[in-house]
Amino acid sequence: MITKRLCFALDLKNDPKLIQGYIEHHQKVWPEILDSIKDAGIINMEIYNVSNRLFMVMEVTNEFSLKTKGEKDRNNTKVQEWENLMDTFQQKLPGTPKGEKWVQMTRIFKL
Repeated sequence: MITKRLCFALDLKNDPKLIQGYIEHHQKVWPEILDSIKDAGIINMEIYNVSNRLFMVMEVTNEFSLKTKGEKDRNNTKVQEWENLMDTFQQKLPGTPKGEKWVQMTRIFKL
């Protein structure tokens, strides 16, 4: 299966208790959220943390669409519940477009 890699960044509120809470929630992600990720064509997803900065790497099928994933998420009450919970921990990077949180990164180097 041919895949592509997408990378995103987001900040957490700079509060050690909130950062720890976010990490703890990601040690036990709700099954409905995991299902929605897999059903969208995301083969692998990893989130890395340093200080209050998050970096997410997704490996997706060639058919994967961010637009389609977003539409499905907006119509999934469990995903919306999860996103509202995550909003209590997250803060957008400067310049993030309205209605978005994670900002897609551009690769600038590859060895």
